[in-house]
Amino acid sequence: MKKLERSLSLITVIAISIGGMLGSGIFVLPGLAAAKTGSSVWLAYLIAALCILPAALSKSELATAMPSSGGTYVYIERAFGPILGTVAGIGLWLSLLLKSSFALVGFGAYLSILISIDPDLTRIVAVFFLGLILLLNIFGVKKVGKVQIVIVALSLACLTLILIFGLPEINTVFLKPFLINGKMGLMSTVAFVYISYAGVTKVAAIAGEIKNPDKNLPRAMILSLFIMTTIYVSIAFILVGNIPLEALEKDIKPIYTIANMLGGQYVGYAAAIIGVITLISMANSGVLAASRFPFAMARHKLLPSFMSKIHSKYLTPTSTIILTCVVMAFVILFLDVEKIAKLASAFMVMMFILVNAAVVVLRETSAQWYNPPFRSPIYPYVQIFGIISGIVLLVLLGWLPFLSIIAIFIIGVAIYFNFGNKTRRTGVLRKYGHRPALYLLYKRKNKEKKDLTVINNINEGVLDGKLVSDAGVVVALLGNENSPEMLVEIGAAINRRLQIQAINITEVPNQTYLDAFMDDNPKIHSLARRISGLAKAKNLDIDFEAVVTHDISETIDELSNQTNCDWLVMGWNGKAHSGIFVRNPIGWLVTNINSDFALFKDNGVRHISKVLIALRPGRKDKNFIAIADRISQFYNASLTLLHVVPADSTKEAIGQIEESSSIILNKAISKSNLIILKSDSSIDAISKTSAGYDLLILGTPQKDNWINVLFGTGKDKFTEKSACSVLRLTMKDN
Repeated sequence: MKKLERSLSLITVIAISIGGMLGSGIFVLPGLAAAKTGSSVWLAYLIAALCILPAALSKSELATAMPSSGGTYVYIERAFGPILGTVAGIGLWLSLLLKSSFALVGFGAYLSILISIDPDLTRIVAVFFLGLILLLNIFGVKKVGKVQIVIVALSLACLTLILIFGLPEINTVFLKPFLINGKMGLMSTVAFVYISYAGVTKVAAIAGEIKNPDKNLPRAMILSLFIMTTIYVSIAFILVGNIPLEALEKDIKPIYTIANMLGGQYVGYAAAIIGVITLISMANSGVLAASRFPFAMARHKLLPSFMSKIHSKYLTPTSTIILTCVVMAFVILFLDVEKIAKLASAFMVMMFILVNAAVVVLRETSAQWYNPPFRSPIYPYVQIFGIISGIVLLVLLGWLPFLSIIAIFIIGVAIYFNFGNKTRRTGVLRKYGHRPALYLLYKRKNKEKKDLTVINNINEGVLDGKLVSDAGVVVALLGNENSPEMLVEIGAAINRRLQIQAINITEVPNQTYLDAFMDDNPKIHSLARRISGLAKAKNLDIDFEAVVTHDISETIDELSNQTNCDWLVMGWNGKAHSGIFVRNPIGWLVTNINSDFALFKDNGVRHISKVLIALRPGRKDKNFIAIADRISQFYNASLTLLHVVPADSTKEAIGQIEESSSIILNKAISKSNLIILKSDSSIDAISKTSAGYDLLILGTPQKDNWINVLFGTGKDKFTEKSACSVLRLTMKDN
C-alpha cells in the first residue's frame, strides 16, 4: 500500500493553518461582535485565542500519536468509543458547514459592493454560488486548492495595509465605552468569536504528509495561532478606533468599510474583491472538509452505506457533498447571521472540549499504543483549563446553542443505535473488566482452553504457542522496559514454583485488526532469543510467548487466570493508582487481579547485593519479608528491614517495633538487619537511605483511598525519588 509522502514544510503548514482561520472571522464577524461588547472587542479576540490554545496543544499531541488517522472524529472515537465518535462526527460536520454558510452570507455582502444586488437578494446569490461550489466539489477540481497560499497572501497584505494606515487615524473618542455590557458581555463575545480560530487545528488532518510532524505540527499550530491572534486583535482595534460603534455594529462587511474610509472608493473595491475571493475560497474548503466527515462515518458503518459511495468517474463522495450543501442552503436562507455564528462556535467549542478530554483519557488509561512524540506541556492543567473554559463559553452562548448541542447528542446516539450498534469497536474509556479479553497470541494451531488463540507463524523454539498452566510467576513485557531480561530475572527471584511464563504484549487501537500484526516480527525473535539465553545462563525454566490485544489490562488478567500464577510481574510506567473518572490499567490490575502483584522500576542496577525493604509495621510484615528474603537468596544479597517512625516516637514504641521486627527477621535465611529511623518525612528518609542499596522493596495496599486517587499514592512518590531500583509488592488481602 502506498503511503502519503511527507513533503509539507513548516512554512507550508503554517500557510494552510492560517488559511483555515482567515475568512469570516475577520471579514464578517467584528462588527457583530462589537455590538455585544463595544470597543473591547479586540480583547474578546485575545481571550478567545487563549481559550483555544489548549485544544491546539491537545490536538498536536493526538495528531503526532496518530499521524495518519486524519481528524478529530477519529481521535474522539478512539478515546471514547463509537457512540461519542458518532456525536463528534455530526458536531464537526455541522460546525464546518455552519462556518462555511457564515462565509457565504458575508460573501454576498461583499459581492453587492462590486455588482448591483438588491440587499434582500444577497442570500439567494449566496445559495447560487453554493451551487457552483457543489459542482466544483463533485467534479473534483483539486487544483483549486493550490491557489490557497496566494489567497492567504493577498488577504494578509490587505489586512497589513489596513493596520499600517488605520493605526494613525484612530479616534480615541470611538474607544469609549470600553465595555457596553460589562464583563459578562465581554465573555459572551469571547464565545461568539471563538469560531474565528477553529481552523488552527485543521492541519492535524494532514499530519501524515508533514515533514517531522512531531516538531513541525505543534510549531505550525502555535505560530499560526500567534500570527492570527495578532491580526484579529489589531484589526479589531483599528475598526473600533476608526468607525463609530453605531455604524460598525450592523456592518457585515467591515473590511470594505475601513478600506473605503482610509483609501477611498477604489481601495474599498480592492478590499471587497479580496473579501469575495477569501470568503468563497473558505466556503469551498469548508464544503470539502465537512463532506468528508459523514463519508468517513459511513465507511466506519456509523451512517447509511450509500454515504460511503464514491462517484465512479469523478472519485468524489457525491452523496455527502450534496447533503452538506443542502443543509448549508437551508442555513443561509432561514437563519440570521448571528445565530449561524453562535451555532458554529457552540459546536466547535463542544468538539474542543472532547479533544482536551481525549488527551486526558488516553494518558490516564496508559494505552500502550498511545505514544505521541509531542506531548502537551503543563499536563493536565492545560487540558483542564480548556475543558472548564469551554463549558463556560457554552453557557455564555445562550440557550439556543446549548439546546442544539443536546439535540446533537440525542441525534448522534440515535444514529449509532440505528446504524453503528453492530460495530465491535470500543474506545479506551470503558470499565475495565467489563468485557472479555479480545486478543491473539503468536504461534497457535489448535484452540486452547478459554478461547486462547495463538497464531502459528514464528519459528519453533521458545515460542511454542502454549501457555504454562502452572507457572508460579507471569512476567508481562509491554515494550517500555529498560531491560526485559532484568524484569524476567526479578520474576524468577520472586518465583517459588518451577516455571515462569514471560509474555510480550502489544496493544493496538480497537479500530485496528489484530490480524495486521500477525506477521513475522524481528523484535519478537530477538526478545525470544534473549529470554532463552537468560534461562540457560541462570538455569531457569522460562516459557516465552507473544500477544497482540485490544485491551492490555483485561488480557493480562485473563492470562494470569489461565496460568494460575502466584505473582504477576510488570514494569512501572510512572503511575500505579486508580483514577476517579479514568482508570489506569495498572491501578485496575492491582485492585482486581486474583494473583499477587509486583511492580518493578528499573533504575539501571544490574548487580544486586544489598536489598532494602521498607514497611509500616502491620499484620502482613512477615509475608512481605518472606518474599524479600527469597529475592535476597536468589541474588545472594543481604537484607535490611527499614522502619520510618515519627520524629516524636517514644522509646517504648520504638522498642516494640524493634522486638516484633527482630522476631520476623530471625526466620530469614539471608543475612539480615534492622534500621529504625525517626523522621516526619518518610519519603525523604527512605529516598536518602536507598542510595546505599541496590533494590528497594515496598509493600503497597491493594486498594487506594480517595486521597490516593486524587493526588497519587505515597508509593508512587517513593518510587520516583528512590536512588536504586524499586520493587513494589501488593499482596491479596485474603
